[in-house]
Amino acid sequence: MKRINVVVCIVLAMFSCSKKELVITEIPFELGINNAEPNLVEQDGKLSLSWVNSIRGEKATLLYSQLENGTWKKPTTITSGSDWFVNWADFPANATNGDVLLTSHLQKSASGTYTYDVVLNLRKLNGEIIKENFLLNTDGMKAEHGFVSIIPNEKDGFLITWLDGRNTVKEMEKSHHKAMTIRVAEVSSDGTIFNETQLDGRTCDCCQTSISMTKNGPIIVFRDRSRHEIRDIYFSRRIDNKWSKPAAVYNDDWEINGCPVNGPKIVSNAKNTAVSWFTAANEQPTVKVSFLLDTGSFLEPITINDVEASGRVDIAFISSYEVLVSYMESDANGTYLRCKKVNTNGNVSKAITVSKINSGRSTGVPQLEILNNEAYLVWTISIDEKNQLKSVKFNLDGIN
Repeated sequence: MKRINVVVCIVLAMFSCSKKELVITEIPFELGINNAEPNLVEQDGKLSLSWVNSIRGEKATLLYSQLENGTWKKPTTITSGSDWFVNWADFPANATNGDVLLTSHLQKSASGTYTYDVVLNLRKLNGEIIKENFLLNTDGMKAEHGFVSIIPNEKDGFLITWLDGRNTVKEMEKSHHKAMTIRVAEVSSDGTIFNETQLDGRTCDCCQTSISMTKNGPIIVFRDRSRHEIRDIYFSRRIDNKWSKPAAVYNDDWEINGCPVNGPKIVSNAKNTAVSWFTAANEQPTVKVSFLLDTGSFLEPITINDVEASGRVDIAFISSYEVLVSYMESDANGTYLRCKKVNTNGNVSKAITVSKINSGRSTGVPQLEILNNEAYLVWTISIDEKNQLKSVKFNLDGIN
């Protein structure tokens, strides 16, 4: 009898040792004040972060850093200006391909609230400037252009997608039903913009876009806008060098007369692709995840949130068949930044609470990436009424 008890104790001890306690560790962000609009990217085993340092009504500066040995390196100043459009939802993008870095920011083109252009900067990681402050949109229209997503192209250069308001100026003369479009283009390693294509002539006005490179080529997701104000998540893929007609990831049938400012996020690895998004169809605020089938359609979505979701999602692959999703949700006690594991079989972990979080716009869109079995998140907080970035990490073994 004693022998059995000893064996049981050994097994229990081994089990308890194999489970790691979830510990969320803050990564100090000691790079000045008035920082916001982060964009966190993992590429080739490195974490890159861009953000905007600004004071309302004064000069704005786009900064860039990489994480090395658990510390954010001294930032590189990409560019500055006193005529930028700085916005919590429409934040700058960045991507690297080899030793080349491409960034975006928004610059006012006229006095209207939403008249601004997308400006690009191309440089090497060693600081050498290749091409600076050149326009992505060359339509010449005093309209809204933004919500940029960038990824490295298959060989060199980059793929870039954005929401484009060039047609809204013309449509305003005919109808109040003006609509944004979504476009995609390639940017070469010397800054040449080519193969520009309109994917959809009617999209939601100000939801973030997302682009990813799948095993079968690039895919873009965005929030569509039907003539009946159904604003569901759609996707387009490049097949045989042509972009496919946009189709619904899933028909939530969310009818809403204004933009929810809550875009989707898509991610891919060598085997699978997954997308996460927010919807409030049927007055049920929900975060969903769906995996892409080899047939080119998406699986029935999996609901992630446990209480009322507010979205602002991000997603990253843990392994070939499992993702981590970050999202915001609220209960009677406040709003929280949370994460869950989801695999292709539909299994969902319990939620972990990363932090209690401000539900307002100043929080921005929390950013998630995974590197070496650790999750990294960055978002905006307020300290003494000044914006600052907060970055944390935790080991994925602590999520059950």
